[in-house]
Amino acid sequence: MRTVLIVDDDDDVADSLAQALTEHGFRPRRAAAGAEALDLLDDVSIVLLELSLPDLAGDEVCRQIREQSCAPILAMSSQAEEVDRVLAFHMGADAFAPKPLGSYELIARIHALLRRSCRCGARQPAAGEAADGGGSGEPDAGHTLSTGPLQLDLRARTVVLHDKEIPVTRREFDLLALLIEQPGTVHWRRDIMARVWDENWFGSTRTLDVHVGSLRCKLGSREWIKTVRGIGYRLVVPAAAGMSVP
Repeated sequence: MRTVLIVDDDDDVADSLAQALTEHGFRPRRAAAGAEALDLLDDVSIVLLELSLPDLAGDEVCRQIREQSCAPILAMSSQAEEVDRVLAFHMGADAFAPKPLGSYELIARIHALLRRSCRCGARQPAAGEAADGGGSGEPDAGHTLSTGPLQLDLRARTVVLHDKEIPVTRREFDLLALLIEQPGTVHWRRDIMARVWDENWFGSTRTLDVHVGSLRCKLGSREWIKTVRGIGYRLVVPAAAGMSVP
């Protein structure tokens, strides 16, 4: 049975969510504040996070959860402005749902997030591989993507640039993995949103621009991700990196 962490200071809302989760085979766990939630992340499969909490801002809670866990985060609020939602995505939220939310839509969203979620952090041993990781310690070439000095390990979900690991969020990694599949190729905004977020995404596409801006900053140059006006984005290796994409 999967555990779902409900982070909400409203007792009535939390009880309603817990009841819906229980009826659909989930184990609810409740935190009434952001700081409390950070101590209840063990074995959690997904987090339902109210963005307006009494102790911490919703985006800060997202950031701290993402530092400790790769569980998908479904941000929820009846009051959050667009900037609040964008900040939450920027800090690691995977989806947003406006309140009130019907139980069937809630469960559908949870199942969709769980289907798309994948493990990050330490790579899990493959079948037949020693559990103690007795291999070479080098990335498996069959599970890496690279262009120039930039390398992504799809199993460990790590980004390495000039032999230095770059910390990224779940969405940033997925976005970069999509772009690096075909360096130099222009990806349409709608295709990026469908693959990295959700084909039924109904929020602002501004969240894509925020994630691109964050990646540019972390990679040290705007030149890594080029904007193709009116279409989308493409990944290129800056001239300063010493090589170019064919």
